[in-house]
Amino acid sequence: QVQLVESGGGLVQPGGSLRLSCKTSWSIASFNNMGWYRQAPGKARELVATTTNDGVTNYANSVKGRFTISRDNPQNTVYLQMNNLKLEDTAVYYCNLDATASGGMDYWGKGTLVTVSS
Repeated sequence: QVQLVESGGGLVQPGGSLRLSCKTSWSIASFNNMGWYRQAPGKARELVATTTNDGVTNYANSVKGRFTISRDNPQNTVYLQMNNLKLEDTAVYYCNLDATASGGMDYWGKGTLVTVSS
């Protein structure tokens, strides 16, 4: 059974918006520090944003003020609202169950591709 399913990516122009979703097969309330990562072509995966059950969030400097992470525990879903998208945001985006682990928990979904292009 697939336990992490990312969706919501697509092709968007600079300045546009997308909302990514990560639906899990687990009770995400059991995972206090979930996060979103991204991997651009030819580059290492990097942490983008994290969220706790208490709503504490953190963001990479590159996305601060533009992206918002949130979670819906009853629906076992984590979201990433992405506004004012830039060319450098182009990447495959992945959610992770434990962003406190070095590099994230070693369990990944297929990701969802975000392409920012004119």
